[in-house]
Amino acid sequence: MRGPVPILMYHSIAREPNDATRELSVTPETFAEQMALLGEQGFTPVSTARLGACWREGGTLPRRPVLVTFDDGYEGVHRHGLPVLAEHGFAATLFVSTGWLRGAYDTGGGLDTMLDWDQVRRLAAEQVEIGGHSHTHPQLDQLGDEDLRSEVTRCREIVADELGGRPASFAYPYGYSSPRVRRAVREAGFDQALAVGNALAHRRQGPYALRRVTVRRATGIEEFERLVQGRAIALNFARDRALTKGYAVVRRARQVRRKAIRTRV
Repeated sequence: MRGPVPILMYHSIAREPNDATRELSVTPETFAEQMALLGEQGFTPVSTARLGACWREGGTLPRRPVLVTFDDGYEGVHRHGLPVLAEHGFAATLFVSTGWLRGAYDTGGGLDTMLDWDQVRRLAAEQVEIGGHSHTHPQLDQLGDEDLRSEVTRCREIVADELGGRPASFAYPYGYSSPRVRRAVREAGFDQALAVGNALAHRRQGPYALRRVTVRRATGIEEFERLVQGRAIALNFARDRALTKGYAVVRRARQVRRKAIRTRV
């Protein structure tokens, strides 16, 4: 199966999210409604690792595959998301920022109540693939080479130590990457990586630049249905793309300025 695949990007599942996570959160009831729609319409959620392996090695996918992914590692994924996923028998992928999770590696940067490692292990036991999302959730393309390698490899090593196996998939914090970042992720041992892009994923995007569509608190069930069916995505995210292009100019200028400063030093 080489056609486009919708990859859904969630963050927090919470009834009362804080201001930092509100826009990219969904309520438990909304998440349950959305997963029910996937089931009713014959979609089969698969893991990121399975999609990557199929596209890399020529394996088979279900007739209507979809990926359900979560970024960062918010506690509501376990509290509210896992029961719904288990009810439907759905696979999913959770990308964790290891320095945001509660426990020995916590750097205090988490934006809301985060998962602890026991909860991550319970998710991993229930068809939830655990992937990497850096250690402290920086804009990776703004880091120097040493800090970039540290963010990616430390995340990979912590997940491997805690779960007993190397994580296969990675998601770029904020969706930002570059050829240098993608190379660092590949060299760290990840088999595939997800960006954002707000478009369907295609095999031709390459294993380290697969695109996702954002699910927000404002995403109604009709819009959600259009997203998974691949209809009117460009229209839905036209404003996002305009803002992204404008910010990309600012970010490139910052990179040039930092490089010039390092050169002078």
